[in-house]
Amino acid sequence: MLISHDPILLNSAFVPTPISEHRQRSHFLCFSSRSDMDTAATQSLYPLHRCKTLHLVRHAQGFHNVEGEKNPEAYLSYDLFDANLTPLGWKQVDNLRAHVKASGLSKRIELVITSPLLRTDAFHCRTMQTAVGVFGGEEYTDGIDVLPLMYDNVGDSGRGAISSLNSPPFIAVELCREHLGVHPCDKRSSITEYQHMFPAIDFSLIENDEDILWKPDNREKNEEVAARGLKFLEWLWTRKEKEIAVVTHSGFLFHALSAFGNDCHPTVKNEICTHFANCELRSVVIVDRRMIGSDESSTNYPGKIPYGLDLPSDAVDGKHPENGEAK
Repeated sequence: MLISHDPILLNSAFVPTPISEHRQRSHFLCFSSRSDMDTAATQSLYPLHRCKTLHLVRHAQGFHNVEGEKNPEAYLSYDLFDANLTPLGWKQVDNLRAHVKASGLSKRIELVITSPLLRTDAFHCRTMQTAVGVFGGEEYTDGIDVLPLMYDNVGDSGRGAISSLNSPPFIAVELCREHLGVHPCDKRSSITEYQHMFPAIDFSLIENDEDILWKPDNREKNEEVAARGLKFLEWLWTRKEKEIAVVTHSGFLFHALSAFGNDCHPTVKNEICTHFANCELRSVVIVDRRMIGSDESSTNYPGKIPYGLDLPSDAVDGKHPENGEAK
């Protein structure tokens, strides 16, 4: 039985799971640890309908990554405001897209959530560029009666438009933004501008057109990012989708996930909590322990159809003790 004394872990639990295995189970097993883990590893079992599979992605390489590697002071430069992807970053997107298709993941994802920044998704273009490049439809062509996820040459990328045809819905969510404040590369443009670049992304959950969350003189604390991450995870339980891709940022992922895995083997904890590389994808399972989602199973079956007697043999002794004595 998985036991946690961490209040955050009482809400949700992350368990890495191979993409190919998740759909083959009616329940999943969570391997956790005890002080005598070497000799007595423990397991936990949860109903499948109280779990969600998340495919977490850090955005591809942005120009801010390149300049920040050379000189950390570059992160303070307004020249890197809402940084775009580099040519190398687009190659990373193409490679991850190929992997997502080859693994069959592209056919299973029901929803794509992106941070509103250009480098990763719809809020910060770098995230939106990554999100639509990896999980979007094929190249957009005239005559298709659907809005494109991204118009051509967004962010001077030289990339063609990307269709929303046969792709899951995309939603921009501010809760999964990068560290807020001080660094201009983490400040977003207006939603009005983004809507013109990414017309098929749903920005309806964004309350303010301009970025009122980013402050030039106040950097969000690590624990505040972690708390925001928990709030984001709880919001996920309001969604009906069971398999969701989240395209976001290194800092957000690191601090949001660092509270998890304390009851697991150190190797598992390391898998969960290390920093993500550019365009890295990790698949995890999140468990609803507080019945926030409380939805019904789509695969469970009640039995007794048609009705009939069904006393199990191992219950006979309890119901008819005299039979037990005769055995």
